[in-house]
Amino acid sequence: MHALIIDDSRAMRSILRRIVTDLGYDTTEAEHGQAALDHMEGGLVPDLCLIDWNMPVMDGYQFVQRVRDDPRWRDVTLMMVTTESEHGQIVRALAAGAHEYVIKPFTPDAIVDKLELLGLLVAEVPA
Repeated sequence: MHALIIDDSRAMRSILRRIVTDLGYDTTEAEHGQAALDHMEGGLVPDLCLIDWNMPVMDGYQFVQRVRDDPRWRDVTLMMVTTESEHGQIVRALAAGAHEYVIKPFTPDAIVDKLELLGLLVAEVPA
């Protein structure tokens, strides 16, 4: 499984990377939506995108719209991970095609719970 982490904060990308790599994901990082699209145009088709809303160049909402407009990426799961907590913003993102929405600050368990809900937890190897 592969996660594309899209956030202009290096620290936040690092936090999210640690959470999902602990769950068995490979990761690619992008500092804004256009950089993420460039990765995808280059052939990366992630299973999951973790997307901040407020970024320079291309924000997370625009990224969601662009991904949803392209049939090549219809199976990519999109999860907003952002400080935008206004109900209207959440509704907008979900209506545009995001599958889930996590508000910062969050706990690692919040991310795990959303991935479980989406059926995206990588199967654990039995002990």
